[in-house]
Amino acid sequence: MQYQNLHSWNVTPEEVKHLQNKLRTQVVRTDRFGTIKTVAGVDIGFKNNISLASVVVLNFPDLQVIDGVVAESRVNFPYIPGFLSFREIPPLLVAFARLQTEPDLVIVDGQGIAHPRRFGLASHLGLILDIPTIGCAKSRLCGQYTEPDMKKGAYTDLVDKDEIIGAALRTRTNVSVVYVSIGHRISLDSARMLTLACCQGYRLPETTRYAHKAASGKIPENVILVKEEE
Repeated sequence: MQYQNLHSWNVTPEEVKHLQNKLRTQVVRTDRFGTIKTVAGVDIGFKNNISLASVVVLNFPDLQVIDGVVAESRVNFPYIPGFLSFREIPPLLVAFARLQTEPDLVIVDGQGIAHPRRFGLASHLGLILDIPTIGCAKSRLCGQYTEPDMKKGAYTDLVDKDEIIGAALRTRTNVSVVYVSIGHRISLDSARMLTLACCQGYRLPETTRYAHKAASGKIPENVILVKEEE
């Protein structure tokens, strides 16, 4: 599938801040999608400067793997909290470029607008792909919330500087919350409901679980492994 080249990836940390503040104004925080028939998960594993970036596509609502790519490539940007999209998106784009099925929605194991500059990995990726994206993170980067009820589906607002930036969502009864936020072309209500729809008895959505397995080298059926130079 194709994607947009919005900027150079050869940037300094100061240039990253400028780009994040500029590009966040282009993030669409309302529903702009049709019927969801396919949903993808993304994840990335690292060994030194080599990454395994996985994109796994599932049908929806059955959540069976129908397509996917794991791309092995070199990483050029250092690990800096708040700047992870500049480290992780280039390897992920190698995988997306080889994907045969363009997903209707992508759930990212990371932040969307629940980010100090409101432009986390899910928002950045959604803007480049021009696809609806959701940030579903295991840990909180910024914002405050009160613990929701312990039942599945309960949630409370994640708030930063008087702005609702996401939701602390209980995806399974009596387990820790996940932090759901708008990525791009989706509302927070839809992001929360679709995340829940992709959870089948586990804390994390099936999209994230399959993508994590693939990025760890446990590649599911219907998913291929490629190298950047191939």
